[in-house]
Amino acid sequence: MMNSIFLIGVCVIMPIIVVWLNNRSSQNETNKKTEVLLKAIESGATIDPEYFKPQLKTKSLKEKLLAKLTGACIAIFMGLAIVVTDTMVYDNIDKSNIVEKQIYEFVFILGGIIFAVGIALLISYFVGKRMLAKEIKDEEEALKSEK
Repeated sequence: MMNSIFLIGVCVIMPIIVVWLNNRSSQNETNKKTEVLLKAIESGATIDPEYFKPQLKTKSLKEKLLAKLTGACIAIFMGLAIVVTDTMVYDNIDKSNIVEKQIYEFVFILGGIIFAVGIALLISYFVGKRMLAKEIKDEEEALKSEK
């Protein structure tokens, strides 16, 4: 019973909290901009229309590849941690309880899937790094020439 509550918390509640925090931070940013604009209007200052346009955050190829590498490392370690923990705990459970046994088997498979996703991201990182080496070098030189 306690394990089911933990799984529900991790699989359902945690993603909801992450989305809520993300939306809350963007809403706070909008509120701060609105506050600054209201004070500027009250004081009679001129307002730059560029201030209202959303600022697109573009990542360089290198940043995208590093984000992929980070995701790969996180997924690999999470998958390994789940599989190892589940294997250690599985030895101590009552094997006659079919539901409990199936839950632990499901968690083991889930850990294996997460580990496999991490390996796929790691392979994707190395392939992308090799394929985009010239573009990354050109991008870095362009950034150096801008400074």
